[in-house]
Order: sequence, then structure tokens, then C-alpha cells
Amino acid sequence: MGLIGFENIIGHQQQLQVLENAVQRQRVAHAYLFEGPDGIGKKRTAMAFARIILCEKTNGCGQCDACITTNAGSHPDFHLVDTDKDTIKIELIRTLQSQLVLRSYSGRGKICIIDNADLMTREAANALLKTLEEPIAGTLIILVSSHSEVLLPTILSRCQQLPFSRLSQQVVARHLHQELALDQPASTVLAAVSDGSLSKALGQNRDLYLKKRLELIQSLSALSATSTIQAFEFAQYLKGQKDLLDEILGIFEIFFRDVLLHKQGQPQTAMINQDLFTLIQQQAETLSTPQILTKIEAVDQARRNLARNINVHLAMDQMLIQITHA
Repeated sequence: MGLIGFENIIGHQQQLQVLENAVQRQRVAHAYLFEGPDGIGKKRTAMAFARIILCEKTNGCGQCDACITTNAGSHPDFHLVDTDKDTIKIELIRTLQSQLVLRSYSGRGKICIIDNADLMTREAANALLKTLEEPIAGTLIILVSSHSEVLLPTILSRCQQLPFSRLSQQVVARHLHQELALDQPASTVLAAVSDGSLSKALGQNRDLYLKKRLELIQSLSALSATSTIQAFEFAQYLKGQKDLLDEILGIFEIFFRDVLLHKQGQPQTAMINQDLFTLIQQQAETLSTPQILTKIEAVDQARRNLARNINVHLAMDQMLIQITHA
């Protein structure tokens, strides 16, 4: 990569190459759609792309006034449309349009990023469509979306679509280990539960995965068909963790998969919970392969039930009954 502005983007080398080629050949489209799962770096890439185009040195140096003000969101030719609401309303789009028709302050054009573009109301989307259909010379619009399927087909057809994929576990783990100085077990766990999203790996639930995870797995492993009181107390605890329940169930599922891997003779390095290897060994020695598979299916079914808004109490009771009697 020859452009300085892209050097801090994690992964997505193919997408960065497409954008770099567009800049070098002076064939930047008037509108792009950066689409893909949440938290993988789409907006970060869009910001870097905007900085490169507005940069006084044309490479996203990060040091010139244009780069500094773009990063701060105060560059007069840079506009970011976002909202902490459930929708992006037409008023925001109309305000944007009134700014885009003004003459470029720097002479390098105007750039707008619409984050979470799928939150646009139909009225807002139709208003934006007019700008996409009759693009203003020197104006670049970047839509960023994790749910591009809800965007109007007419908007999709007028954007150059650039799909982004989830980051690999190896990429996420390496970044966490090298940049944040996390030890290898912590990096491996966070990378596994992040689902390819750096923002999730770095998010507010990090303590859940690194500290609470140990306690949760130990409590789960201690349950058996004869530990009725412990199972009831554990069920009550889980029912009170509604906001974190899917993440907790993900921790359980990964643990049982580690037990299955050990049962099948896989090395410790193939497992996510490498710091719990002794417990994994104990479980693998105690349980048969069908029993482990039953436990995995119980957790997976509970996650599907929660996704379908089935009663949390019922879902947890059913899961723990299956797990303890497997």
C-alpha cells in the first residue's frame, strides 16, 4: 500500500487496493457503498479514504491541516451523517444537500460519509437518491451499512458496492496481542468471541470474556444430574443476565467445542480456552462424544430460542436440563 492513510486499517487488503487504485488512476466514483458485518472497520476505512482525498499531500499523511481537521470532523469540505437515534430522517439529508451544493473550500471537492445508511427513512433515502442520480461535480458520497439489503435498489444501483468481510480470528488475535499487549490466551479468546469484529473484541464486554468467563465455565462444568440446587441457582443467575445472555451462551458453546476437539485428539493449540486446558481434559475424560454433542446442541438451541424471543426463563430451564442430563 502506497497511501499513508490506509496503513492503520486492520485487514481488508483487497478493498484497500481497490480504493488506492481509484485514487492513483483518478477514477474515484461519485458514490460508494461499504457493506458488511458490524464493527469490522468499514467506517474507519471510509474515514481514511476521505482523509486521503482531502489531504494536502494527497496521501492521507495525517499531519497536514486537512488531515487533522478531517479527523476532528471540522474540515469544511467533510460531512459525516450519523445518528444515535433509530432512524436517519429526511431533515439530516436535506441539511447535507444544502452543504454539498456550496463551493469546495479547499478545491479538492466535498466528501460525505453516511454511517448506518440502512437507518434512513424512506423519505430520507428518496431525497438522497436525487443527489445520487444527479451527482454534483467533485462530490463523493460514501454509504456505510451493515444491512445493505434494506437499502432501496435504486440507491444500490447508483453506488459502487465494496463488500467487506469479517476479519479472521488470526488477524484479530494478532492485533490484540501486538497492539494492546494482551497475552496469547486472552487474545485468542477475544478473537474467537468477536466474530471477526475488532469493535466487539475491544468493547465493553471484554471483562466478561477474560475474567467472568472462567467463573461461568467452572460453574457450568460443575453441574450434573444430581446437582439440582446448583442448577437452579445457576439458572436464576443466567435469567438475570438478559443483556449479556447471548454472549454468555457463546462462551458455553465454545467451551464444549473445545472439549469435543480434545476428545477427538486435537492439540491444545487448536482450542480457544487454552487457559482452561486442565478443565477441558477433565470434561473430555468424563463425557462421551454423544454427551458433548448433546450439550453443544442444547446451548445452540437456547441461542436460537432467544433469537426468536422465546421466554428467557423457559429457554434457560430447558438448556440446563439438557446439559445436566446429557
